[in-house]
Amino acid sequence: MFRSKVFTLWFIGMLIIWAGLFYSFSDLSFLFSHLHYPVIMVLGAFVAGLTPEGGGAVAFPVLSVFFNIDRVIARDFSLMIQSVGMTSASIFILSHRDSVLRAYKPMLYFIPVAFVGFVIGMMTLQTMPVYIIQALFLSLITTFAIAYIYSSHRGTRTSLEFKGGWDTFYLGVILLVAGMCASLFGTGADIILYTLLVTRFSMNEKVATHLSIMIMAAMSVLGYAYRHFVDAGLTSDQIGTWLCAYPVVLFMAPFGSYILHKMNVEWMLRGVVLLNVGQLLYFNINKPSVEKFIASGIFCIVLMFVFAVTLSRLAKKSRLEDASLPQPEEA
Repeated sequence: MFRSKVFTLWFIGMLIIWAGLFYSFSDLSFLFSHLHYPVIMVLGAFVAGLTPEGGGAVAFPVLSVFFNIDRVIARDFSLMIQSVGMTSASIFILSHRDSVLRAYKPMLYFIPVAFVGFVIGMMTLQTMPVYIIQALFLSLITTFAIAYIYSSHRGTRTSLEFKGGWDTFYLGVILLVAGMCASLFGTGADIILYTLLVTRFSMNEKVATHLSIMIMAAMSVLGYAYRHFVDAGLTSDQIGTWLCAYPVVLFMAPFGSYILHKMNVEWMLRGVVLLNVGQLLYFNINKPSVEKFIASGIFCIVLMFVFAVTLSRLAKKSRLEDASLPQPEEA
């Protein structure tokens, strides 16, 4: 994992920065009283580097649903921690010897469009009821994970190719929606972009995963900056909890990307499915209400239909393309 000099220098430099920040803004007593944050992110950051789901896919529901932490604080923590973890994973990906850098050139316009969506979301969506936001997010990650693992959607293209103006339109709309999701949950932009890349653009799942990691890294850095410099909405306790988990995600997210390079990850994806289903069930069982059941049910049905249809269409398209290829003559 540390064969790249660029990544090694990045890792050492960020550890030195963390040590200085931790000494200035936190202490060991605060760390021990908030130990659940780094513990949560051991799994969260690994998932972030290994799959199209960001670390916030673990952090946001665990904090807001299991620990009953305010939705805004859970979202901010997701953004803050991913600004380190997913950026670290992105540096690892870009500096890996097998990476083809031109495949990631689309990020130059992905990022500004998605950030516009983030700002729109911050200005218009923040008054939604908390249970609606929680139900939407848990339904999103659960249905996506189930559709993803049980579909033969695997694309083959290693670069983004446009076939017409509609491709540009779809991509622009999806990027705006992705940014708006990040404004609500602190994550989710990666899932939405990944789904479009492997369906509409038939991209290889690992390349699409890398692009989704990078878009979420950028949204996390920019979102963190927006909350601090524009909203002035971050507290000293939030900075402290960020510093508690900082070194964990700095290592675990690129470690997840390293594992992605080395092995078939289907077993891990099945674990993610179980985790997401468990979180959705707990959300509905803990302090149950008719509103929560209805919201979860509607979101799950609609999102499962969308993901299942789009991924099955890609699988059908791939089979047709394979069938059209010339077959080797039998001996």
